[in-house]
Amino acid sequence: MTDEPRVVSLAPSATATLAAMEAADCLVGVTTHCDLDRPAVGGWLNPALDRLADLAPDVVCTCDDLQAEIRDDLRDRGYEVVHTAPTTLAETLETFETLGRAVGRPEAGRRLEADARRRLDRIATHVDGRERPVVYCEEWSDPPMAAGNWVPDAVEVAGGTYPFVDAGDRSREVSAATVTAADPDHVVLHVCGRGDRVDPGVVADRGWDLDAAVHVVDDALLNQPSPRLLDGVETLAELLHGPLPTGR
Repeated sequence: MTDEPRVVSLAPSATATLAAMEAADCLVGVTTHCDLDRPAVGGWLNPALDRLADLAPDVVCTCDDLQAEIRDDLRDRGYEVVHTAPTTLAETLETFETLGRAVGRPEAGRRLEADARRRLDRIATHVDGRERPVVYCEEWSDPPMAAGNWVPDAVEVAGGTYPFVDAGDRSREVSAATVTAADPDHVVLHVCGRGDRVDPGVVADRGWDLDAAVHVVDDALLNQPSPRLLDGVETLAELLHGPLPTGR
C-alpha cells in the first residue's frame, strides 16, 4: 500500500470520520448514503461490487454487525477490509484512531479522538450538579423503538437519565405503558433515515399520556458512530440544560 491508499467507504460513519480528520482525499468511492461527493458504489447494505472493483481500492471500510456478511464477502474476494463495530460511545471514539491508522494517518485519528474527549469533558462540566431529567430517545417510529447502542451513553453524558435501554444493547421496541411509566421529561425523535424531517406531533397522535417536551433531531447526530455523534451529545446537553459556554 502507498502512503496515500485508495479507500472505498461502505459506511457513512467511516466516511464522516475520515472527512473530519481531513483524510477525505483518500476516498475514491462511497455509498449513496454518504455525505461526500465521490463515485457511489450503491447503498450501505447493497453495495455494487462491480463498481467497487472498478475503483481498485487498497482498503474498504465497513461498519456494524449488519455489514458483517459484506465484510466477509469482500475479504473472500481478496480485499483489505477495515471493519469497525462500536456499540458504545467509548468504542466509537476508539474507532477514530483505527480508521486513521487504516489510511496511514494514525496521528490524525488520535487528534480527532483527543478533540472528542475534550468536547465530552466540556459537556460534563456544563451539566455537573444539575438535576438529571428522564429522556426517551426514539430511533424508529413504526413500531416505536427506544434507541440503544451509544445513545444511552450520549444521554448520560448530556446530563440526562435513560431507563429504556442499556448502553451497548441494540435498540428495542417499547410499549406505551413502558414509556408512560418512565414519565420522561423530554422525548427526542431521531428517526433513522429521516434526517430532521419528522413531525413531532407523531407522539401525541399515538395517544401516549406524556407531559414531555418533544424535540426533533437530525438522525445523523445520534444514529451514526462518527464525530457527528459529538455534535449530537452537545445538542442533547443544550436541549436538557441550555446553551453550552462558547468555545471548546
